[in-house]
Amino acid sequence: MDSSLHPDPYMRLLGFEVVRLGPGEAVLLAEVRAEHTNIHGYCHGGFLYSLADAAFALASNAHGTPAVALCTHMEYFKAVRAGERLEAHAREENLGRRTATYRIEVRSRARVVALFTGTVFRMESKSEPKA
Repeated sequence: MDSSLHPDPYMRLLGFEVVRLGPGEAVLLAEVRAEHTNIHGYCHGGFLYSLADAAFALASNAHGTPAVALCTHMEYFKAVRAGERLEAHAREENLGRRTATYRIEVRSRARVVALFTGTVFRMESKSEPKA
């Protein structure tokens, strides 16, 4: 994989794979391993959150304007077991001059197991004129 598509050491640590990346969109894959489970034997919510957050970060920064999270929200719908393959699909919902909002669905097979929404602050790049 091109390292420019996978710049985050945390993503590498968790084994996330970037399969699509474009302005305002990203798709990541991950396999839930035993070390990603909680005390109940299901996928840890932090792992699901990390996957969604990584897709959010990549999609929001893919325009070339540095973007940082202002707020996020995660809802968990279905339990996930070790061995399941997850996909995080990030889609831009609104793009403004200084903020943008994204919706990320985390899926296992055809079912949506979690929903993440987030808003970023788009920082002024050095090449942009000041308003």
